[in-house]
Amino acid sequence: MAQQGTVQATLQDAGLLVSRSMIGVVGIYHGGQKLFGMFGGGGFDATVEAMGGMGMPLPTMSALAAGSAEFFGGIALVLGLLTRFAGANFAFTMLVASFAVHGGAFGAQNGGMEYPLTLAAVSFAIALTGSGRFSLDRVLFAKIRERFGAPVPMLKPQAV
Repeated sequence: MAQQGTVQATLQDAGLLVSRSMIGVVGIYHGGQKLFGMFGGGGFDATVEAMGGMGMPLPTMSALAAGSAEFFGGIALVLGLLTRFAGANFAFTMLVASFAVHGGAFGAQNGGMEYPLTLAAVSFAIALTGSGRFSLDRVLFAKIRERFGAPVPMLKPQAV
């Protein structure tokens, strides 16, 4: 029975890795466009101008916050580093995009919120579940717990 629990735990951790990685890649792509003009994006000045044109408060700060949550948060999600924090920030950014930018419709074909809302939901789910075993979080936090003598939960998968 323990073997079945180990397989299930490994599959769950692999699922988290796949989800984190895909959301992270999307974040790197769109954040890179906003901050650095990568992948055919307009870059930071164009992002600030667009946010100002949409009536976003403090467009320079908004562009920096959104672009950073996507780009740097995307890198963190791929690596599984500070995953809950990165996932929550990414989710918040996508919720703002869903309603402030794409709130006029639901379907993506009409410029609606379908896509950013899906990104928000999945990144929020990742923030709730954490990174799983295949992550830098597991390695780093295990070392911190060991150093300070605290127990290290979930290093070994438990039978379900």
